Amino acid sequence: MPPRRLVDVSHRVEAGLITYPGLPAPIISDHLSRAASAEHYAPGTQFHIGKIEMVANTGTYVDAPFHRYADGADLSELPLTSLADLDAVVIRASDRGRAIDRDAFAPHEVRGKAVLVHTGWDRHWRTERYGSGHPFLTRAAAAYLAAAGAVLVGIDSLNIDDTADGQRPAHSLLLRAGIPIVEHLCRLEQLPDRGFRFFAVPVKVKQFGTFPVRAFGLVES
Repeated sequence: MPPRRLVDVSHRVEAGLITYPGLPAPIISDHLSRAASAEHYAPGTQFHIGKIEMVANTGTYVDAPFHRYADGADLSELPLTSLADLDAVVIRASDRGRAIDRDAFAPHEVRGKAVLVHTGWDRHWRTERYGSGHPFLTRAAAAYLAAAGAVLVGIDSLNIDDTADGQRPAHSLLLRAGIPIVEHLCRLEQLPDRGFRFFAVPVKVKQFGTFPVRAFGLVES
């Protein structure tokens, strides 16, 4: 077999992390500290149990249809086949300005693929710049991807939609078509344009539409 490598394209979640302007940072603490656990075990044996309080839209996360639609599939109902071991393609869009239209995708075969949009916006992660003026998909681009048979769409940006557009057309069209969305990806320049597998699996939570993922590409090099 040819050698394989894993490329991590997700951000680290840590205390104080602001992912989206206006949403709170996660609070990470001890539920049971190592020192406190020592009372319950044999000498020299300690354990740590952590506690985290956070909104679901933290770090790199996936949106399930339930995020937008009350009758849509929630995280626990997404099949693993929609999130893991997906044939993937990267669309290089750093030179297309803010509004990424259908012509960025039309030359590529996207049917049955995870489509990852590389804008380079992740270079602004954890700065004020990240939260405004980000690249996004137009309504026409989202409609094209849904009709062309994409199975997952991701972007290395604040939002797949223009946050000034309250209709959120990309979310609305893709999630209604049952296509999960992954936002806040990073390091997509480390992936090839095609010929790799993509994974972005969240915790299996009932009645939740969004949750952080460890997103990565499996590349045969």
